[in-house]
Amino acid sequence: MKAFITGITGMVGSHLAEYLLENTDWEIHGLIRWRSPLDNIHGLIRNINNKDRVFLHYGDLRDPQSINKAVSEICPNFTFHLAAQSYPKTSFDAPIDTYETNISGTSTLLEALKIYAKDSLIHICASSEVFGRVSKDKLPINEECSFHPASPYAISKVGTDLVGRFYAEAYGMKVITTRMFTHTGPRRGDVFAESTFAKQIALAEAGVIDPIIKVGNLNSMRTIADVRDAVRAYYMLLTINPIPGEYYNIGGSYSCSIEKILNDLLDLSKIKDKLKVEVDSDRLRPIDADLQIPDISKFSNHTGWEPKIPYEKTISDLLNFWREQVKKNGGNYLTR
Repeated sequence: MKAFITGITGMVGSHLAEYLLENTDWEIHGLIRWRSPLDNIHGLIRNINNKDRVFLHYGDLRDPQSINKAVSEICPNFTFHLAAQSYPKTSFDAPIDTYETNISGTSTLLEALKIYAKDSLIHICASSEVFGRVSKDKLPINEECSFHPASPYAISKVGTDLVGRFYAEAYGMKVITTRMFTHTGPRRGDVFAESTFAKQIALAEAGVIDPIIKVGNLNSMRTIADVRDAVRAYYMLLTINPIPGEYYNIGGSYSCSIEKILNDLLDLSKIKDKLKVEVDSDRLRPIDADLQIPDISKFSNHTGWEPKIPYEKTISDLLNFWREQVKKNGGNYLTR
């Protein structure tokens, strides 16, 4: 069996590759851009060098020739489409790049799979951001909640969601779509709120920056899942009675405000009494998805999946991850 992971060097892709390496006997093939850093997959480098179950394929979702080449060489049994321009805040500055990568890129991948691996079981990763601004009377958010995207990123994920379902219905492809709610943990990108908090705390502890934690909107509500629970869900999605054309909300069980996450991270700091918080206008979005609380019963009832890793471990591991990164790299980070 062969699994193909687009975005293998990202937080989710790298954790998924490790999960599959440990829990299956599959070959694991990852799509990687020529300029992608390898930090997140450093634990896989020995396997890659020895051609031991893990293989890299260079390409870009905006380059159909490279995608066709990768898919035709692999002929995957399972495809996990995780690659994306995944930063909501960035999407306000680069909307066209976001649309091209996420919508057109998804179409490019599905076209290649239609030609070279039509029987592949395909996971299309959309996002809870498709629901955007949801009124309280619609909480918790189920799969039939209307879309109200609140960023170019969210709009692109609406397109990703619809493109995936279109290929299932129009061409009989085995496409299943997920809308994963907030998931975090080690390797989380530093443009996301809880990760930039953790990074700034680690930098302040090391004396690299002043003990001032810069923040954006702290009032949004989020339901937090651990990335390691998320990749287990993705594996179960394609291996437990997969139903082509279906779509699922997936998320954690612990809901809180962004401010609560910040305060919990501050409480874990070795210098918590010295840390101050300052709102940075550059970190505020023009519009925000402020109530992201999912109903995951459809997916849980179908697969038996439920989150296992407690919130406290997730944020502790995130902070420790950044402490290790700061120690390893000497604090040479942008303070975004």
